[in-house]
Amino acid sequence: MNLDLTPPPAGRCPGLLSDLHGLVAAWDALQPTAEFISQINLLLTLHDQDHLSHDAGPEAGRKRMSATYQKGSIELSGNWYYVRFRMKIPGRKKRKKVREQVCPAKGRGAMNELQRQVRAQQIVDASGANDDFFSRKTNPKAAVTFRERAVVMMREVAKRKRKPLAPRTLALWRSSLDTWLLPALGDLPLSQINNATVKPLVAKMAKALKANSIRDHLCLIKLVVASAVDSEGEQLYPVKWNYDFMDVPVVVSREVNSPSFSEKIMSGLARWKNRQVRTLFILCAASGLRIGEALGLDLAKHFSEDFRTLRIEQKALRGKIESRLKTESSYREIDLDPRVAAILKEFAAGRTSGLLFKTRTGNPLETGFILAWHLYPALQALGYLNPHTGTCKAGTHAFRRYRETHLDKVEELPHGIRLFWMGHAEKTMTDRYNKIKEDRKTRREWAERSGIGFELPERAQVVPIFHSRSDQARVA
Repeated sequence: MNLDLTPPPAGRCPGLLSDLHGLVAAWDALQPTAEFISQINLLLTLHDQDHLSHDAGPEAGRKRMSATYQKGSIELSGNWYYVRFRMKIPGRKKRKKVREQVCPAKGRGAMNELQRQVRAQQIVDASGANDDFFSRKTNPKAAVTFRERAVVMMREVAKRKRKPLAPRTLALWRSSLDTWLLPALGDLPLSQINNATVKPLVAKMAKALKANSIRDHLCLIKLVVASAVDSEGEQLYPVKWNYDFMDVPVVVSREVNSPSFSEKIMSGLARWKNRQVRTLFILCAASGLRIGEALGLDLAKHFSEDFRTLRIEQKALRGKIESRLKTESSYREIDLDPRVAAILKEFAAGRTSGLLFKTRTGNPLETGFILAWHLYPALQALGYLNPHTGTCKAGTHAFRRYRETHLDKVEELPHGIRLFWMGHAEKTMTDRYNKIKEDRKTRREWAERSGIGFELPERAQVVPIFHSRSDQARVA
């Protein structure tokens, strides 16, 4: 068999023929084998899912989709196979339908199905139907493999001015890429990242991760693929993601680890032996502050004179102060119960500058230290049981859930004040029009009426909670 199937230069073929260059060139000397056919079928199935669009031109009077990278449609008519495609004709709004012979159906010159597809693609490319596609300048940053594209995207999001990512988010993304995504998908062409190729990874993650974590990893995959755009900002590889096809586990709210504290547990935490950490526990539960927001409070900038109003403008993360908060709604004021304000003022002990909660050197406390050396031991001593994990451990966000639950029990508490204190986004136009959050006097009245829901012991009633015999021996 001697067929004229010499492919055009690879530089002009970003699609199927580029990958088949070496295979097709060997067809003169090799007869098709089962392995050869299998490789071709795989390429035909997985390749060229990208398509681009651009304006038809000013003469069209409106935007319309131009030709994508055409492969042609093969049909049998009489004793010949034909390929049908469309050609752009200068001066005409609509493209012209074209039909060209591919090969005889039988006899000398007949081809099998795969050979017909390759020959049809050669005819379409040679006709100039794909010239517009080839001539378009794509973004040079659109890397070939998923790994290369991920590296470029991480560099871009770290430097962008629009919605810059927090350092913690970047760290989580890098961990996701290194642990799960790059080992499974890193060497695949970006055009092959789709529902079919991601499905095996989902099955693997489902054996080790919970549904929430799997969803986060999939979101990063989608971001990497969508980040490859052309010079006009259009996606090079648009994919319609199908979670049903990939069999992605559903997030069940009752299975999510989201513990809270009861009034009894909070009353016990308010008696913890370490004064600084005990004050931190009381403040978080009485205000709904995120732990980073509480650790970032500065006496010179964030407290009213009577300590009844806090202004949230920064946070502490891993021992460092950051001016960036989680959301725009996180920049807010929080009004405190007078009893909590008195405890904070007494703890400040006349200091007027520096962090309220700090190490001996004046640096912010770290969340990991608070959890390991204070919160976990205190919860164990109080007999706390996390209903989601069956352990005595709970994160610092449990204080925030406690406050939200308590405020929900306060009758007639204005919804606008509650949203403002908790730092939640305004969802409706009514929320945006409601300006009660700007009335500090009213907010303070409601802070006193709302209370805190747990007992604040007097100074003489603060009894250390022992969690080991060594602690008891030291106090004795």
